[in-house]
Amino acid sequence: MIIMDPKGQLTVDVIAKVAQSKVSIINAAKLLNKSRRTIERYLKRYQQVGIQFVIHRNTGRTPANKTPDSLRRHVQSLIKEKYYDVNFQHLAELLDTNENIQIKRETLRNWAHDIHHVERAKRRRSKVRKRRERMESEGLFLQMDGSPHRGFGGKKSCLIAIIDDATSEIHAEFFKSETTKGCLKVMREHIEKKGLFKALYVDRAGIFGGPKRCNFSQMQRACEELGIEIIFANSPQGRG
Repeated sequence: MIIMDPKGQLTVDVIAKVAQSKVSIINAAKLLNKSRRTIERYLKRYQQVGIQFVIHRNTGRTPANKTPDSLRRHVQSLIKEKYYDVNFQHLAELLDTNENIQIKRETLRNWAHDIHHVERAKRRRSKVRKRRERMESEGLFLQMDGSPHRGFGGKKSCLIAIIDDATSEIHAEFFKSETTKGCLKVMREHIEKKGLFKALYVDRAGIFGGPKRCNFSQMQRACEELGIEIIFANSPQGRG
């Protein structure tokens, strides 16, 4: 099983469309915020190995510069039996002076943490995550989805929304359920207001031409006639 983050999922979806000649390399470069050369490299790898092209080749491999486990066990044994009563800074100095062992500070800290020699800080910095860059221009890449809820006195309704990736501008409307008619209405009103767009990123629901209605979706037919490329996400996380 291949696990991908949203950015990787979007990359796979777009490159698959390029391989099918449904999205040009130039548009793919804009959608993924990559150079043309990078897209060509992605395409070549996709044709060779499939969706695994998005996984770095070193994933799962043991780093060539990894410190031997035997050295880790030896250092941890020294900490427990010989240097159990010294602080972390003094520990590094004693290992270097007495044992002729030079270990990177963070590596030694992790080894000491593993045997509870040094307490971990209770507060840690939150992990910094890099979000996918937005599209450069308005009307290039839009996302659409329906969200059913019981928000009006317990009565179930569905909010169908379309959002521009570049500007976050949203056009949305409530319907009784997520239907083809509702999606077409929302898309039509957006087009009448803002004009045609290049690509629509959606889930694999039958409304959009997913597995249940492959090749006979009215939504899909309308997009084809308007020159709008539908890009399917393989997971909700792929669409963010």
